Amino acid sequence: MTQNRPTRVGIVGASGYAGEELVRLLLGHPRVELSLVTSRQYAGKTLGEIFPRFAHHPRAQALKFVEPELSRTREQSDIVFLALPHGVSAEIGGSLVDTGSRVIDLSADFRLRDASVYKEFYGQEHARPDLLAGAVYGLPEIYRREIVEAKLVACPGCYPTSILLPLLPLVRSGLVDADRILVASLSGVTGAGRKVEPDYLFAECNESMRPYGVPKHRHLSEIEQELAKVAGRKMAVQFTPHLVPLNRGIVSTIYCDLVGPPDDEAISVLFREAYGSEPFVRLLGRKQLPDTKNVALTNFIDIGWRIDPRTRRLVVMSAIDNLTRGTSGQAVQCLNLMRGYAEREGLA
Repeated sequence: MTQNRPTRVGIVGASGYAGEELVRLLLGHPRVELSLVTSRQYAGKTLGEIFPRFAHHPRAQALKFVEPELSRTREQSDIVFLALPHGVSAEIGGSLVDTGSRVIDLSADFRLRDASVYKEFYGQEHARPDLLAGAVYGLPEIYRREIVEAKLVACPGCYPTSILLPLLPLVRSGLVDADRILVASLSGVTGAGRKVEPDYLFAECNESMRPYGVPKHRHLSEIEQELAKVAGRKMAVQFTPHLVPLNRGIVSTIYCDLVGPPDDEAISVLFREAYGSEPFVRLLGRKQLPDTKNVALTNFIDIGWRIDPRTRRLVVMSAIDNLTRGTSGQAVQCLNLMRGYAEREGLA
């Protein structure tokens, strides 16, 4: 049911790249009041002081960062976004859910259903394994109905968003060999978050491209989890991410062996049936190839494909903005579902 008054929204950890992108989107959302932003580092400073590009906005001039504090967050927010590192989100998010808050978590802490898999990929015990089964994976095209009623939404990682949306219909259909899937993805530097580490300094990234996280990047855990649900069995995917000298954007190229004869029309029909009416999926088919410049600062995913008759492989390509569709924009789309708003609100 659509709410009459604006939704009060708090962002815990609003000073990182994901937090800044949430601020950008929520300041322009017609049904939202940005009521709370937290940051230990910037407590007492206004949004406009820390993010000068928002300084013209009246709310950015008035709203100040505050120290994170549970009761204040709960009292001032109808929906709480957590833009925190993994490990930190679980404890804070768990406490908020315990006291009745509705939470949208942008970290990895609630994406996985199995606490042992979380420990395997993230190297630590999960602080709130009791909440994993009830968390909803925040991929609207797949879990729209569940998101509407959710108390805790776990937004997908940026790589998984770019990979799962093209792959899920294919694996479900049986048109491709699910045991022989190869993925190569290229991401801009903001995907690593706002942190000072040698690998992400300008002089290290500029004029350079490199693979990393091989052969077991953390996002593989949720990619394989979600593919296993539609395949009905365990899945193993070969995934190689690359860092490229780009501020924002991801391109993923997915290679699948076809099970039957090459049939481009069958692939086209499959994607149209899966996503033809989706507001944020653009199917390029054979007409065009995805390009990050066409999705920058938007919540769209562009998907194109080609069949290589020589190798009998289907090549599927996607492009997203890692900070918008891959993180904060998708989180706002989930907010719209949870509050009964049109999905395009604040994201047009």
